[in-house]
Amino acid sequence: MNLAPILLFAYNRPWHTMQTVQALQNNTLAKESELIIFSDGPKDEKAAPKVTEVRNYLHSIGGFKKVTIHEQPANLGLAENIITGVTDTVNKEGQAIVLEDDILTSPVFLQFMNESLNFYRESNQVMHISGYMYPIDTKELPDTFFLKPTSCWGWATWQRAWKYFEKDPAKLVKVFSRAMINDFNLDNSRDYFLQIKDNLAGRIRTWAIFWHASVYLNNGLSLHPKKSYARNIGHDGSGEHCNPTHVFDVALNNEFTKSFPEQITENSTARKKLEEYFNKLKPSFWQLLKAKTLSILNPIKPGQP
Repeated sequence: MNLAPILLFAYNRPWHTMQTVQALQNNTLAKESELIIFSDGPKDEKAAPKVTEVRNYLHSIGGFKKVTIHEQPANLGLAENIITGVTDTVNKEGQAIVLEDDILTSPVFLQFMNESLNFYRESNQVMHISGYMYPIDTKELPDTFFLKPTSCWGWATWQRAWKYFEKDPAKLVKVFSRAMINDFNLDNSRDYFLQIKDNLAGRIRTWAIFWHASVYLNNGLSLHPKKSYARNIGHDGSGEHCNPTHVFDVALNNEFTKSFPEQITENSTARKKLEEYFNKLKPSFWQLLKAKTLSILNPIKPGQP
């Protein structure tokens, strides 16, 4: 099997980074895999000590076929760091598995990702592999299925798909019709499109929503597991765009069953269950999360509207 390189994007959270790496080291394919780390530079003097602590740890990492570390001299920001790192890697290697520094993986995460990448390598409509699945009702669902939305808490893609990535909020707000927005928002159970408008207005600076939009506009689909192989441990207030919450917590699936759908079409049952899950969280949760995120990223200044 042609193993994909693992990309890890780290910044200034030593404990989270260690948890992420240690979980990866326990994966069955770790010793056969290359780990490529992108360490972003500090935003300011206050962030510098933690960035240094993370980098000191990164240079001690073993347990992989090869470890390569890219240390940014200046701060790129999470979005630019990921876009640049993924683009450079898939252009060279053809594929990549992507993790941020707060993603805990099961011991079979790499096996699931690599088997999926190899199985759908020539299937152009399959553009994204997700290792995470929200804590939805899994009754009646197969082991894996396709959805339109991407999920970027442990994911993978190919160069043939990533070449369509485009971060252009001004273009997107013109391209999407009302019907497309409704579909993009999972029958308005979650307001993904608002993230595009907030990026356009400069209220937030993110990247994942543009990958979701790029996949959507190219009629792509994302493979998801019934039981999650990844879990976000960053919802403790430590992340750039994450506030404390437990609503996304899941138990890790430690057993891999090679079962992939032959028919490449969105699973209507899985989509309905995801819509039900998001509808249960709104409106109070999403409004609170958005308000907190915007207050952190863009505190109101005197004279500002």
